[in-house]
Amino acid sequence: MHKIQNMYKNDTSQRTPPLVDQAFAQLRRDVLSGTYSPGAKLKLDELQAAYGFSSSPLREALSRLAQEGLIRADERRGFRVTAISAEDLMDITRMRVMLDVQALRESIEHGDDAWEAQVVAAFHRLEKVEGRLSDGPVVLDQGWTDVHTAFHMALISASPSERLRTWSASLFDQAERYRRFSARYRKTFKNKSSEHRKLMDATLRRDADTACALLREHILGTERNVLAVLSKVEPDRGG
Repeated sequence: MHKIQNMYKNDTSQRTPPLVDQAFAQLRRDVLSGTYSPGAKLKLDELQAAYGFSSSPLREALSRLAQEGLIRADERRGFRVTAISAEDLMDITRMRVMLDVQALRESIEHGDDAWEAQVVAAFHRLEKVEGRLSDGPVVLDQGWTDVHTAFHMALISASPSERLRTWSASLFDQAERYRRFSARYRKTFKNKSSEHRKLMDATLRRDADTACALLREHILGTERNVLAVLSKVEPDRGG
């Protein structure tokens, strides 16, 4: 009986993420969604009350978020959400064009049938979600973020470079914060399904030059949309 109970406990512990991972995931989600305004101070005691974690996993989670560039350590050894600015967005975009396009080219070269099926399935889920969004002002929610991220990550998932995939994913998430911020201020929502479909089709045809050109324009289009909003709206920098 004790052996069975111990096996059950071990199995349960394997299924439950460590506290640091849980804290990191929840904080990361809320930073990306704008729950914490750009520049907002992240006070440890307030985070403990909000999430129910002790200081140790929260400090580790904050350090990991700082490594991703989503938050910054300030001069008083605290943390603030990274500010939103046109300069930061343009730097993120420049790096995405460099890394994401290369990752897609490598994926097209190395991807197999299972990879193709993953891309198609991810696009189908994204198209379903986008089809339910209105044409008017819209706040992009976590559901859209999840399927949008999954599609773009599926495209590059066959790249043999783990570092390239990891860096691309981090930059994608940093850009996601800008996408969700700007969506709140745009008067209309431009459905991206047609762009995503063209990108998928070129990828599945193994037309690397066309697919990479489409991805590059897709990334630059996001930059243009966000910059248009930033030119009219001053982000709340918290404090």
